[in-house]
Amino acid sequence: MKPYSVTPLASLKGKVSLPGDKSIACRSIIISSISSGRTVIENFPLNKDCLSAVRVFRQLGIRIKQRIVLRNKLSRAVITVFAKGLYGLRKPPEPVFVGDSGTTLRLVLGVLAGQDFKVKLIAGKSLSQRPMRRVTEPLRMMGAQIKSRIPYPATRIPEEYAPIIIKGGILKPITYKIPVASAQVKSAILLAGLYPKGKTSVIEPIPTRDHTERMLKLFKAGIKTKKNAIVMEGGKELTPPKKLYIPGDISSAGFFMVLAAILPDSKIIIENVNLNPSRMGIVKILKRMGADIKITSYELRVTSYEPIGDIIVKSSCLRGTIVKKDEIPSLIDELPILMVAACSAKGKTILKGVGELRVKETDRIKSMTQNLVRMGAKIEVIRNGKSEDIIIEGGQTLSGARVRSFADHRTAMSMAVAGLKANGKTVIDDISCVDKSFPDFLAILHSLKK
Repeated sequence: MKPYSVTPLASLKGKVSLPGDKSIACRSIIISSISSGRTVIENFPLNKDCLSAVRVFRQLGIRIKQRIVLRNKLSRAVITVFAKGLYGLRKPPEPVFVGDSGTTLRLVLGVLAGQDFKVKLIAGKSLSQRPMRRVTEPLRMMGAQIKSRIPYPATRIPEEYAPIIIKGGILKPITYKIPVASAQVKSAILLAGLYPKGKTSVIEPIPTRDHTERMLKLFKAGIKTKKNAIVMEGGKELTPPKKLYIPGDISSAGFFMVLAAILPDSKIIIENVNLNPSRMGIVKILKRMGADIKITSYELRVTSYEPIGDIIVKSSCLRGTIVKKDEIPSLIDELPILMVAACSAKGKTILKGVGELRVKETDRIKSMTQNLVRMGAKIEVIRNGKSEDIIIEGGQTLSGARVRSFADHRTAMSMAVAGLKANGKTVIDDISCVDKSFPDFLAILHSLKK
């Protein structure tokens, strides 16, 4: 436990480069590890989730070198992966620990479904409570043998959790309509679809982030996208691009974007941020709320698979808005910090269909609502059948309070931002959990304080 005290901040000014996008970085390790040859990955973030991906594939027999680079006193890494093709993994001598990285666990299941050996995957405490049947079910349909933990007493259609034992082998292609919009589920099926001959199709109810599709195209996979359907032509080895650069994480940028927008006399420039259209929900919604945000975009030679650019944010007068259910997948990770923005906005903000927040690292509806209400916010959670909406009455002056991180990185960082806007001192019970995705958060924050 590492408590952290926050006092009001006058303004935020400066320029910053963020660590590489966590979602893209994890995928870069997974996909390069089953390609044919050597890949150099630049601006790799040194957070717990991404380092878990590195550790997992080292246990699976892949040689991975890591070199630390200091940039503006902040640590980044250059990772070199030496891979041996789709079937170049080896059976580990002991169970593989994936930490609390949901991306690593779910996507590596897709890769292991095509391997001819058995592996036991063990997760950390938080990830062991997150549902896995959404991934195991389609992989079983493709031919993988999977056993997982099913709590007793089981329901009619029991949920499944880690630890998971998977025995891969000869797979068959399938056409699968995902019941819940999830980029991780889609990605696991597409990765498994690399192995069987024929076409594996994934149909999404709502388009989700497409980092996996973009990176697979970069590695020359036989993948095509048409509206909400993604088709993988299997049986083809992946060709590495030799070098790729991980653009800055827009989820991490979200905390500074909101803080600059709600504090007076503020202006920040966030450089080299990933501008993938499927991740621009936070920018789109903040602009709709009246945020003064400008984007200058360009592409670097080594990042042609993802758009990249700078984001400029100035102090703004925010107003409430309605976020529709079909907008949620494009900003699911940014909803906690968007709730903080809504508290400072004039009028009512309604977030529709946010039930997936219940099954993140913690129940983020509970964590964010309890904390913000404790600081004086007016928030109501309404259940509509299987869906849930959050209603925030903005314009309330937040007051410092003792709040909890719930061991969740995004809750902790969101409450730090709320505390910087609130009157009085806010004490967060544990800030160490930010290491999961953004260990440089406090250092970057201090560099922008004015």
